[in-house]
Amino acid sequence: MDVKVSTLKNGLRVISDPMPGLETAAVGVWVDTGARHETGAENGISHVLEHMAFKGTAKRSALQIAEVIESVGGHLNAYTSRDQTAYFARVLKDDVPLAVDILGDILLNSSFDQTEIAREKEVIVQEIGQTYDTPDDIIFDYLQEISFPDQPLGRSILGTVDQVRSFDQSMMASYMKSHYLAPRMVLSASGAIDHDKLVMLAEQAFDGLATVGKTGMEPARYRGGEYREERNLEQVHYALSVPGISYTDEDYYAAQVLSGLLGGGMSSRLFQEIRERRGLCYSVFSFSSSFTDTGTFTVYAGTGADHIGELSNVLTDELLRTSDGILEAEVERSKAQLKSSLLMGMESPASRSEVHGRQLLIYDRVLPASEISENIEAVTVADTQKLAGKLFFGVTPSVAALGPLKNLDSFDHIAARFS
Repeated sequence: MDVKVSTLKNGLRVISDPMPGLETAAVGVWVDTGARHETGAENGISHVLEHMAFKGTAKRSALQIAEVIESVGGHLNAYTSRDQTAYFARVLKDDVPLAVDILGDILLNSSFDQTEIAREKEVIVQEIGQTYDTPDDIIFDYLQEISFPDQPLGRSILGTVDQVRSFDQSMMASYMKSHYLAPRMVLSASGAIDHDKLVMLAEQAFDGLATVGKTGMEPARYRGGEYREERNLEQVHYALSVPGISYTDEDYYAAQVLSGLLGGGMSSRLFQEIRERRGLCYSVFSFSSSFTDTGTFTVYAGTGADHIGELSNVLTDELLRTSDGILEAEVERSKAQLKSSLLMGMESPASRSEVHGRQLLIYDRVLPASEISENIEAVTVADTQKLAGKLFFGVTPSVAALGPLKNLDSFDHIAARFS
């Protein structure tokens, strides 16, 4: 891996990852700020800023931003998470200078035009409504809120309708100025890239970034509990989580392996027991989510109203069984899936640029694929069983359920299984 990292005078880090033989490049900026860096009054503003970045700058209108990148066959996009915000482009190799210039322009020179703000806020209101109308999407927001109540990590990335409508030009400009700081940002590129040229382009496009502003975030405090909402739906959407593993925890890779063998594919325990043997659901899976200081281990399933009681109990049974009943073949299968997913991702410039950008913000270094693969391979049956005992015993779970819920056991009954 011929990855190079340079730090500009203002603190912005630049990563290049050349991929010989490619005619395209993925270029993006990863910012170490997201929903969990907001105050209660600011909830949702990181996501609004992500939208507004494409709505005009001092030298380009919203239409011109779209036209200039698409006229060369490129793509421009962005996303907001709880811990980071990202802006990225995919272009032909000769258009890398254009991509870097556009990224610098939208992040340093956004005009925050009042008309565009008013229009885009209504677009986001529609996005919030769409999310609410998608049970297998909104349920994870409810689960997060129950897990981390009354704190930034538990709030929705989108914010509320009232909060989104309250944001004005001054609030947006102030938030961006105080949080979009050069030392907290990474320009990451993979594919047809030359490092020295990329650094030169970055110096030109990002020279005006602020270097001092707000840093730090409120520490996470897991609590657990229940959210239930009766809805007239065909299915019950059921999600359960327990306190999980942070990015830097020694059990990080064991958690990924445990998640894979529990609910990571058609051969996983949850899929085989709940769907294949019992026919209780169509969709069931698990995942381990990590942050810098905490994490959650989550399982989800959707089932009919008559089956939710049985499904909930069987799902819990499968979690508890992993503390002393994991087979070597299960661990090896999960590790193989993780390693193949890693290597498949390394064949994509967009995936590589994202992984490297996020790694530099989280670990302050880029992790070689070989190191990650070795860490995965080192996980043993004993590691996964020990972690399962830590995750699923003596804890208060978080439960979120939407749909016809009359046959779902009480939270006290569910929680008692984990005590």
